[in-house]
This record gives sequence, C-alpha cells and structure tokens, in this order.
Amino acid sequence: MGLILYQRDDCHLCDQALAVLAQARAPEFDSVFIDADEALEARYGTRVPVLAQAGGRELDWPFDATRLRRWLDGEG
Repeated sequence: MGLILYQRDDCHLCDQALAVLAQARAPEFDSVFIDADEALEARYGTRVPVLAQAGGRELDWPFDATRLRRWLDGEG
C-alpha cells in the first residue's frame, strides 16, 4: 500500500496519530521526519502529522480510527 507518516521530532500530535494508526490496525508504514529536509518542511511544515499513500493521496491530521479506515478503504 506504500504508506508514509510525515512527522516531526517531539510532536505530541504525531504521537497521537501513531496511537490512532495502532488502534485502527493500519498496515505497515514508513515514518519520515521532516525537520531536516527543506522541501518536506515547506510542504508539510504546519500540516504534520500527514499520512500519505502511493499515488499522492494524503490524510491530514486530525483523524480518528474510523476516518482513517475509510480513507484506507478509498472512501475519503
């Protein structure tokens, strides 16, 4: 499925997103920290955490387990 969670170091919202991903039993994903990457910082700076899927679909925070499952199923 090719999921990536864009996040920052020391980000309480990112910690909450990780908990939601676990609660929803989301498939495996890669974590990418944007702090040291200017291009990612410009794209995701104030939006993190953001869950991205291959093909360009993105799910911005806030999301709960229900919204996440719908998004993963292609409904949102």
